[in-house]
Amino acid sequence: MSETKQRDDIARLAKSLFERGLTFGSSGNISVRVEDGWLMTPTGSSMGAIDPARISRLDLAGNLISGDKPTKESFLHMAMYRQRPRAGAIVHLHSTHSVAVSCLQCADPRDVLPPLTAYYVMRVGRLPLIPYFAPGDMDLARAVEEMASDHHAVLLANHGPVVAGKTLEDAVYATEELEETAKLFLALRGMQTRPLTPDQVRDLEARFPRDF
Repeated sequence: MSETKQRDDIARLAKSLFERGLTFGSSGNISVRVEDGWLMTPTGSSMGAIDPARISRLDLAGNLISGDKPTKESFLHMAMYRQRPRAGAIVHLHSTHSVAVSCLQCADPRDVLPPLTAYYVMRVGRLPLIPYFAPGDMDLARAVEEMASDHHAVLLANHGPVVAGKTLEDAVYATEELEETAKLFLALRGMQTRPLTPDQVRDLEARFPRDF
């Protein structure tokens, strides 16, 4: 895929996420792996109005080589990529229902959401909760990196999800699935629920292994 197409896809999918209320203001960011580095959405930009020509271009060491200054949360992306060398893209949002779940006192830090649907298991799987760190704190990057070798999606406490995918579309779809499952989880709180059984989860994991 050409870099021009990758830039256009970032802008197109970012706008879609924004217009559907999955991110707002200047929150949220996207990165895509290219042959000799990364493309990232710029700092302070609205996902609803990304200019493909101004997307940040970083080299393999994470240095800006063209475009606007990258997202302030680029360190989260780099931490995830270091542990997932076959990941092709990462999406980070401050999506409402996912953030709400990350604020719950009762959240299980080992696996925040139950396996309510097959597609959640297939696209997200187990979702650990990363403890709260102030924005820009490099300890947050270290905490993400510790989890990223075993998990392609993590939830930052009082902040939002960080999700890697084999492709940009895969990362977006997984982030959307996470948000929808968080919405279902909150809607079902206090009700008797019937999540998938451990055997059903293992069967799905065997049928749809992740190879990135």
